[in-house]
Amino acid sequence: MTSVEAPGLALWRDAARTVGERVESLLAELTLEEKVAQLGSVWIQTGEPGNAAPLQDLFVNGAGVEERLRHGIGHLTRVYGTAPVSPAEGADRLRSLQEQVMAANRFGIPAIAHEECLTGFATYGATAYPTPLAWAATFDPGLIERLAGAIGADLRAAGVHQGLSPVLDVVRDYRWGRVEETLGEDPYLVGQLGAAYVRGLEGAGIIATLKHFAGYAASRAARNHAPVSIGPRELADVILPPFETALREGGARSVMNSYTDLDGVPVAASSDLLRRLLREEWGFDGTVVADYWAIPFLASMHGVAEDDAAAGAVAMRAGIDVELPETVGYGEHLVAHVRAGRVDEALVEQSARRVLRQKIELGLLDGDQGGPPGDARGTARSLVPEGADELDLDSPRNRALAATVAERSIVLLSNSGGLLPLGPATTSRIAVVGPCADDPRTLLGCYAFPNHVLDRYPEHGMGLPIPSVRERLAAEFPGAELRYALGADVTGQDASGIAGAAELAAGSDLALVFVGDRAGLFGGGTSGEGCDAADLRLPGLQPDLVEAVLATGTPVVLVVVAGRPYALGAYKERVAAAIQAFFPGVEGGAALAGVLSGRVNPSGRLPVQIPASPAINPSTYLQAPLGRRAEGITVLDPTPAFAFGHGLSYSSVEYVAMTTDRADCPTDGSIEVRVTVGNTGDRPAEEVVQLYASDPVAQVARPVLQLVGFARVALEPGERRVVVFDVPADAFSYTGVELRRIVEPGTITLAAGPSAEESPLRAVVRLTGDTLMLGAARRLTTRTRLLKG
Repeated sequence: MTSVEAPGLALWRDAARTVGERVESLLAELTLEEKVAQLGSVWIQTGEPGNAAPLQDLFVNGAGVEERLRHGIGHLTRVYGTAPVSPAEGADRLRSLQEQVMAANRFGIPAIAHEECLTGFATYGATAYPTPLAWAATFDPGLIERLAGAIGADLRAAGVHQGLSPVLDVVRDYRWGRVEETLGEDPYLVGQLGAAYVRGLEGAGIIATLKHFAGYAASRAARNHAPVSIGPRELADVILPPFETALREGGARSVMNSYTDLDGVPVAASSDLLRRLLREEWGFDGTVVADYWAIPFLASMHGVAEDDAAAGAVAMRAGIDVELPETVGYGEHLVAHVRAGRVDEALVEQSARRVLRQKIELGLLDGDQGGPPGDARGTARSLVPEGADELDLDSPRNRALAATVAERSIVLLSNSGGLLPLGPATTSRIAVVGPCADDPRTLLGCYAFPNHVLDRYPEHGMGLPIPSVRERLAAEFPGAELRYALGADVTGQDASGIAGAAELAAGSDLALVFVGDRAGLFGGGTSGEGCDAADLRLPGLQPDLVEAVLATGTPVVLVVVAGRPYALGAYKERVAAAIQAFFPGVEGGAALAGVLSGRVNPSGRLPVQIPASPAINPSTYLQAPLGRRAEGITVLDPTPAFAFGHGLSYSSVEYVAMTTDRADCPTDGSIEVRVTVGNTGDRPAEEVVQLYASDPVAQVARPVLQLVGFARVALEPGERRVVVFDVPADAFSYTGVELRRIVEPGTITLAAGPSAEESPLRAVVRLTGDTLMLGAARRLTTRTRLLKG
């Protein structure tokens, strides 16, 4: 049935038409200059200078706004996110910019407004949620989908259309500064939580942007922007699956390239990744956006283009649709390339088609949302919701979600003396020691606005209330005598406070020692973008502080609040208890206090291992046999202090039984695995049941074990539940010697338990039939359901 064009509307503005019809109608009207303009972006920067992105100051565009918007523009960059503006100021600024964008082009086409949203809407006064590594520690996709939905709702209400999140880089080396931004070291966990976040963001009407495609976290020596030298098998089996899962099962509509080069080929110049794999093999039809200045970096950092203009041609041929955050290599340079025959205009049209499609999907070109320049003011005002001026970006809903994620993310590493929980009525003399006890910034990641931007605006403080751990401890333990000493800062070599902190601990019944990171950008912190570590010692003089307090003989609870796992092997057997928190956000202080008192029963699990030695990086748990401990071959032992998936609670959970519905499974089939767990303690608990698979004999060296399923299970005291895993044989696939993904016949060992190193239940399954070559239709997820025990 053919739709009828609404009276007075151009076909491309008629919402009754199909999206495809509207796109082609508008595309046919545009000149080459106007098509290319849709592939560019503009960043109207205000406020104090500084780098919110790498080498930002080198690429500041000095041209006037009117000149930069001539012929239109594809994206507006971070209108809310790079200076402390209130919701009203940000909304007014966005409306004004949209007016200018629409007035500057013949058809009044608005721009897509994008913002960062890694730990929430990255703007002044917005809730700073726990960092993604903390999301991963929840092992709770449903919760992360809700979190993303709340973030997306705030973005949409402010007139924002696209969010630059989630980060799906799989951690390969804990020294990398951006570990805090990731979802951990296991590709299955990263993919499941990443897809959940995407569903939440896209469900709120925000275009989710997967980053950084691909290999960014696998850089040599964990240096930011360093080359990547992994082989095609590691790329296919470890790095790429989370992106595929988030696209196919999350529905992400945008992908951002990685800055790195893979075996010498910069990703922004790789048609193999951006066209063959992403589009032809995976069928992706959304937009590929450049990471900030990735296109001019092709000339200035990679040396694969002579200058910025040549870099634009290289990027367009490779498959970058939109240049962010400014138009440097595209714009007039790209027009000239097309006119000279160096770039096929069909490539420009493909990219423009994708951008226009998204603008139509977002409703930006519906009816009065687009029109001639004379209508620009009215239509621009309708692009930014009226309520944007009075948005509460730190609402009670947001705070409740932030608290829930923080509480479920905190990992109780050890409690050997049974010292915890302390109980809220304790009257002990408690020494509260360390740099992370009384500094709210240590609760936040590097993309949280207070750390990301407000360090340049000290007069604005934190921009929202963020109680420190010390403040929350005082509220949690009103009867205790809490005495505080900094001891040593996160960074620096000032040891003058260590002796005093030790003396305070010596005169106390208990010492709570809070150590870890303060996040920042490009050397402005100990964790975060550009803050890579030489080794995995606690930063600064914090190891000296811990040793001094331990030497007093006072029982110590070590609490690490950090963006990466630090080596704790030296303390593991000497502390009464140890807790790991990965930047738990604005409600992190209350969550930590609740875990210490027992108000919160800890249920977080490690999405990364905790190393034993600061110098022997265990890489990740995904090791083939040669990557494991090898007595008699080397004296170096990569065994971690605490394994992937590890985490304790104040209850006790028994792994009762595991059964499978068959002993043999065809290579194109699936197997049902039932794991029974029971709460044998005296308080409610939440257990993360983990299912691992081992393939002891294969064409290539395979990981000793790998996560293939997990489920968070709530258990009342005495209750038993059965977790049913529907595991596809595809979960046992890998890239074979011919670099094709296969499922081959043979024996698979399944193991269930509370961590990668503690899996008491085992079963053996034999895969039967022919070796199966898998394509893009493979099943990526193990389905789970819960039954009564």
